[in-house]
Amino acid sequence: MAKTRDPAVESLAAALARRTREAAPELALALPDGRVRCVACGHRCVVPPGLEGVCRVRFNRDGRLRVPTGYVSGLQIDPIEKKPFFHVLPGSEALSFGMLGCDLHCPYCQNWLTSQTLRDEASRAGPRDVDARTLVDTGERAGTPVVVSTYNEPLITAEWAVEVFGEARARGMLCGFVSNGNATPEALRYLRPWAELYKIDLKGFRPETYRAVGARLEAVLDTIRAAHELGFWVEVVTLVVPGFNDSREELEGTAAFLASVSEELPWHVTAFHADYHMASTRDTTSADLARAAAIGRAAGLRYVYAGNRPGALDGGEDTRCPGCAGTLVRRHGFTVLENRLGPDGACPDCRTAIPGIWRVAGTPPGAR
Repeated sequence: MAKTRDPAVESLAAALARRTREAAPELALALPDGRVRCVACGHRCVVPPGLEGVCRVRFNRDGRLRVPTGYVSGLQIDPIEKKPFFHVLPGSEALSFGMLGCDLHCPYCQNWLTSQTLRDEASRAGPRDVDARTLVDTGERAGTPVVVSTYNEPLITAEWAVEVFGEARARGMLCGFVSNGNATPEALRYLRPWAELYKIDLKGFRPETYRAVGARLEAVLDTIRAAHELGFWVEVVTLVVPGFNDSREELEGTAAFLASVSEELPWHVTAFHADYHMASTRDTTSADLARAAAIGRAAGLRYVYAGNRPGALDGGEDTRCPGCAGTLVRRHGFTVLENRLGPDGACPDCRTAIPGIWRVAGTPPGAR
């Protein structure tokens, strides 16, 4: 792997290099001269021997792509609403795990301590060894029906996620990604047999916005389309950052695109708070969120949610029936106050079907 000047970073890089395995063949293509093309994310890095990809955690050792395995940096039980999945088992909990590294470098990243490891010398998060079975045991003991790969960018640690998901699915759990969406068709096909849920950040709708975070807009739009077509349950989040991606033109473009994929895609417009390299940018206000949510509804999206401002927007976090306008799930932040949806996902008043996952596969339809 390429050397760094900071001894602490160099030591961490060595520690992470020991916690690797060979990449899944679906995500690594052999090239001449010992090079390997990694197709885990949209960068499609061509990696020569001895070097790493953009993410810095997938690297070429002697013509073989090595990838992270066998550790976590973050592990906790979260409300499913925190991911956020609002149309998946409301009020339930998710076992959330993450590793280190990312393929992007968002200047406002709120998980930068884990995502920017090996890229930012101020990031000092480290690995904690665990095997997949022990990890899933944690969720099983807590009774969590969902396991989610999150905190860093899970695309670049997809092999480890699939190993964990295999354990989780064997125990009847749903599995999902919380991702920036800079995926490839190969990565989505690799994940789909093991995961049902995919939350995607759509960070804006201008090529310039995506150049600022280190990706291409079209790659993320392609991921949203493809994930929906492959049958993932997709929810999309846009962190509304004042002066960065909150122009009317950009929000209208985002909303119109999502509606063109499906008017039933949930869109979460969430509030930014000053962080990382954008510490001087003002926080998103409730008025900013209300404006963005109105744009989403005007575009025809049926399920638009305003987040990170609990209770500040009357009903902004609630799920309403598009048929009769009745409130079906009332929320305050990550807390579900009332859930009137049964496991069949139908409105109890008008029987309109609400898209989502309202029971774990195999649960009898009459069970809660």
